[in-house]
Amino acid sequence: MSNFVQNLRLWFAPERIREEGETPDYRFSLANERTFLAWLRTALALIGGGFAVDQFLPDLRWGWRIGLALALLGAGVLCSLRAVNHWVRCERAMRRGEDLPAGRFPTVLSLAVAVVALAMVVVVLFGWEG
Repeated sequence: MSNFVQNLRLWFAPERIREEGETPDYRFSLANERTFLAWLRTALALIGGGFAVDQFLPDLRWGWRIGLALALLGAGVLCSLRAVNHWVRCERAMRRGEDLPAGRFPTVLSLAVAVVALAMVVVVLFGWEG
């Protein structure tokens, strides 16, 4: 079974993580949980931004409005999924005494937000109607 499928199963049965390795210092587990919550706050902000673009910019051309809103909503969905996956992977690594997992998602998320922000700059500079 692939690592992704194993991690996915642990999303819904986190008590199974305790079966592996040794219990880490609680400070590390709590820090991992705070990081998880920070990812969720970021996801909620992105989702809120997507709805705000769609609802509060009615004069923006339809393509721009929908494109920007969907980009933000999609980033929020991916961010929330990444949060739980990262939490599981880090918790397992700490229990096993392994290095914490590294990933490219923060870079991808940063680039996506930067692209949306640049698109918004273009919209503001050239007017709502494009």
